Amino acid sequence: MNARKCVMVAALMIAAAASAGATTSPQAPRSPRENPPTQRGVDPTKPTALTQPEPPLPDRFEEEFGYRRRYWRPVLRIGQDYALRASEVVRDVTVVFGGARIEGRVEGNLVVIFGPVTLASTAVVEGSFVVVGGNATVQSGAIVRDEVIVVGAGLDVPENFIFGGAHVVIGTRALGAWMESVVPWVTYGLLWGRPIVASIGWVWSVVGVFLLVYLLINLVAHEPVSATARVLSARPFGSVMTGLLVLLLAGPVSALLAVSIIGIAVIPFALAALVVAGFVGRVGVLRWIGNTVMAPDEPGSRLQGLRSFAIGFVLVTLTYMVPLLGLMAWALFGVLGLGAAVLAFITAWRREHPKAEKPVRPPKVIPAPEPSPAGSGSYAYAAPAAPAFVPSSGFGSGPATYAGPEVEGAVAPAIGAGTIPPGRSDLASFPRAAFLDRAAAFVIDLVLVLFVVELLEAPFWFRSDDVLFPMLLAYFVGFWTWKGTTIGGIVVNLRVVKVAGGELSFLESLVRGLTSVLSFGALGLGVLWILRSDDLAPDGLPARQAWHDLAAGTYVVKVPKGHPLP
Repeated sequence: MNARKCVMVAALMIAAAASAGATTSPQAPRSPRENPPTQRGVDPTKPTALTQPEPPLPDRFEEEFGYRRRYWRPVLRIGQDYALRASEVVRDVTVVFGGARIEGRVEGNLVVIFGPVTLASTAVVEGSFVVVGGNATVQSGAIVRDEVIVVGAGLDVPENFIFGGAHVVIGTRALGAWMESVVPWVTYGLLWGRPIVASIGWVWSVVGVFLLVYLLINLVAHEPVSATARVLSARPFGSVMTGLLVLLLAGPVSALLAVSIIGIAVIPFALAALVVAGFVGRVGVLRWIGNTVMAPDEPGSRLQGLRSFAIGFVLVTLTYMVPLLGLMAWALFGVLGLGAAVLAFITAWRREHPKAEKPVRPPKVIPAPEPSPAGSGSYAYAAPAAPAFVPSSGFGSGPATYAGPEVEGAVAPAIGAGTIPPGRSDLASFPRAAFLDRAAAFVIDLVLVLFVVELLEAPFWFRSDDVLFPMLLAYFVGFWTWKGTTIGGIVVNLRVVKVAGGELSFLESLVRGLTSVLSFGALGLGVLWILRSDDLAPDGLPARQAWHDLAAGTYVVKVPKGHPLP
C-alpha cells in the first residue's frame, strides 16, 4: 500500500507541474500565415486587426528573398554613384564614371573606373579590389580577401589593412588626377558626340596646341596645302573615296610588306607618310572652308591663305562643340583631308614624271594593182589576208582607223560588233558593259566558287563560311591578272581593261578586289554607281564605273563574240 501511495503522489505532482508550466509560459506569437483569420472573405496573407503586427522591413526582406538576396545581386553603375549599406550583401560591384562607398559585404569583385571609392571599416570584399583612374580610401578594419590593383590612382590605406592577394600599383597620383580630370570630357563630350567641351579648361589647351601645329604646317607647307584645297574644290567626292580607300588598304598593305624582310623596314616610313598626309589634309580642309566663305583674290598669296586658314579653323572649332555633329564632322574632315592630300600628291607626281607617249603603229602600205599579163585591160589585185587597222594614238582620241587598199568600189569595214581590234590595248575603245551584263557574270562566278568550296568542304573538313570570301578574292584577283576577265566574263563577253589601255598588274587587281568589298559593304551603293548615266568618260561614252573601278582606274567593256583572250 505504501508503494502504491508513493506512485500516485508522484503522478499527481508531475501533472500539477505540467499544468502549472503550461499556464505560466508565454505563448509565442504566430505569423498570419500560421493562424489565418476565420472570417469569410478575408485574405489570410494580408495583415488585419486580428493578426500580429508586421516584422521590421529588413527581417521581412530577408524572409522573402533569402538566399537570392545574398548571391544574386550584381551591381553596375555607369555615370552614377553607388553606396552599399552595412547590412547589405551583393555579389559584384562595377562602377564606371562614378563614385562608390562600400560599408557592407561584396561576395565577388569590386571594380571602380574613373571615380573615387571608399571602403568603410565594416566593408568586406571577398574578391579583388580594382581602382582605375580614381582615388581609393580604405578605413581601418576593412578587409579584402584577394588582390588589390590600382592603376593611375591614389591609394590611402591604414597600417592594419588586411588583404589576402597581391598588391599592384601602376602609375603615380599625378597620373590618377589627370585620368580623373578626363572623366568629364568622356561623360559630357565623347558620349555626347562632340570633341570639344567648352566648360573644361584643359580642352582649350589641347585646342591651342593643335592651332600652333596647324598654323606651322600652313606656313611651311604652303604649296601642298594649296594643292590640297584645290583638289577639294574640284573633286570632293573623289577625295572622300580616296581617303576611305587609303584607310581600307593601310592594314592589308602593311601585312603584305611585313611578309618580306625589306618590307618591314618600309612600314615605319609608310605610316609616317600617312600621318603627314593626314595633317596636311586637315589643314587643307580648313583652308578650303575659308576659301568657300571668302574667296581669295590671289590664290597664291600666303597672307590670304593664312586668312582662309583662320576662318576655317574658327568654323570647324565651333562645329566640334555641337553634340553628335561635332564627332561626325571630325571623322569626315579627316577622311576628306587624307584623300585630297593623296590625290594632290599623285597629281604632282604625274606632272613631274610624265609618261612617254606610245609610238603609233604605221599603216600597212598596199601596192597599187598591176595589169594582167594577158593584156585584157583587167587588173589582178591581191587582197590582204585581213584588213589593216591603225590603233588610236591614245586614250580619248577616237577609235581605230582603217588603212586598207584604196580601190574603187571597195568599202572600208566599220568598227563594230563584227571587227576584232589587233591588241588588248584597244579594248578601252569598246562600249562599256551594262549593269545587267556585269551582274550576270558575277552570278556565274559566284555559283562556280560556291560549287568548288562545297566540293572541298568534305575532304578537308572546313566550314564554307570561313573560306568563301578568301576564295572569291583569290579567284577574281587571279583571273583579272591572268586573262583580264573571269569565267563569267568569258561567258557574257566582258573584259576588264585599264582606262589608259593595257593589262592589269597583280597590284591593280588586288586593289580592285579589296575595294569591291567596300562597294558591296556600303549597302551595294558602290555597285549601283554603275547606273549613273551622267558620269561620262573623256571619250564621251558613259563610263559605267563602280567604286572599285574608280579606285583601280579600270573599265569593264563588252566585246564581240569570239574575241580572243590574251
